[in-house]
Amino acid sequence: MPGRELTLLAEGRIELLGRILHSSNATFLAEISCGDDTAWAVYKPEAGERPLSDFEPGLYRRERAAYLLSEHLHWGIVPATVIREDSPLGVGSLQWFIENDLHEHYFTLYAESPETHQVLSQIALFDCIANNTDRKSGHVLRGQDGHVWGIDHGLCFSADFKLRTVIWDFAGEPIPLALLEDIAPLAEAVPGDVADLLDEEETAALKRRVQRLLREGTLPVDRTGMRFPWPLV
Repeated sequence: MPGRELTLLAEGRIELLGRILHSSNATFLAEISCGDDTAWAVYKPEAGERPLSDFEPGLYRRERAAYLLSEHLHWGIVPATVIREDSPLGVGSLQWFIENDLHEHYFTLYAESPETHQVLSQIALFDCIANNTDRKSGHVLRGQDGHVWGIDHGLCFSADFKLRTVIWDFAGEPIPLALLEDIAPLAEAVPGDVADLLDEEETAALKRRVQRLLREGTLPVDRTGMRFPWPLV
């Protein structure tokens, strides 16, 4: 129910329930409510971001941009995500919480659930387009309904090629024609609401990445063997 999700995220009262541990930046579990309707969300305030040498402050904008990109592609990879100025600790992203089995992640899904391979390779393609610098195994979740999601996109969309991911099992495989048709419009123009969250160099680089994918027609291969995030999970 995306309408309900976006309404709660954009308009709901936010109550912090606690901090999510082991995150690089301050990340919180929040309860959002509109009247009697309540749900959980993940809140990432700009005030909780660690300074980085290669990304400007405001990683929450990239979280929102990844969601919008997924929606424009009609891929449903990224949970509903909004930006809230009125959040308890200041401006930040608020993302729908995905209830999942914490023992499942990319490595277990790939090894034990071959029916997920199609969407896992689609996430790999999405990460190439978004230039994801931090696709850890634990950033791939399977919801209770079986839907596979990608989360944690704060380190995406750099103008410099920075792809780091654990999803290399599909490297060199042909990209399905239907997915190439989905991404083709991005080679010419980035949707305005996505571009508004990036700078001009980042927007131009996104188009170039798509152009290369269309030209080569295959998922990239890591010939260095070093394009992995750390920790892996």
